[in-house]
Amino acid sequence: MNADKRREIFTRLRAANEKPTTELEYTTPFELLIAVLLSAQATDVGVNKATRKLYPVANTPAKIFALGVEGLMPYIQTIGLYKTKAKNVIATCQILLEQHGGEVPRTREALEALPGVGRKTANVVLNTAFGEPTIAVDTHIFRVSNRTGIAPGKNVDIVEQKLLKFVPAEFKLDAHHWLILHGRYTCIARKPQCWNCIIADLCEYKAKTPLPAKGV
Repeated sequence: MNADKRREIFTRLRAANEKPTTELEYTTPFELLIAVLLSAQATDVGVNKATRKLYPVANTPAKIFALGVEGLMPYIQTIGLYKTKAKNVIATCQILLEQHGGEVPRTREALEALPGVGRKTANVVLNTAFGEPTIAVDTHIFRVSNRTGIAPGKNVDIVEQKLLKFVPAEFKLDAHHWLILHGRYTCIARKPQCWNCIIADLCEYKAKTPLPAKGV
């Protein structure tokens, strides 16, 4: 895919959604960090359901740490892997309190040192909470990048590096959100809605899905 096509793709995505953002609900960098920690192998809807119960009770490192693992688990038990996640959240809160003054660090190195935080989670926090032009690659973005030809790659690291290289600077800050939303609602895994896609004519996916027949 050439640079002109990529620019037009992001121009259209921006025109359709000028200010995209995460579907995780949060009001502070810490709330976002915890929501992203909980979101592994879970839906944003499921995470939001849990945090709507948790955050009115505890939404700071000190308050969540005070709950302890056993106290936290009832709030997040509807989320997959909740026992492991509870341990990671409590351990993360302890590190934030002991090493960062109760604040979420703004560097990748410090974020990735937190229990349960990998490169993808760090990228989401850096981008969404702190406005850094990082691009976290999840399953949706990996699929869209490969299927469309925007940034094909055999693994998430290759796709991330290609996106950082090829996405025009003016679109980089919001690229993560545009791509994830496109993958979540239009360029879905099994039957992409190519007939309803604003970038279908630019996409290099050859097996485009036709408009379903009425009644199907």
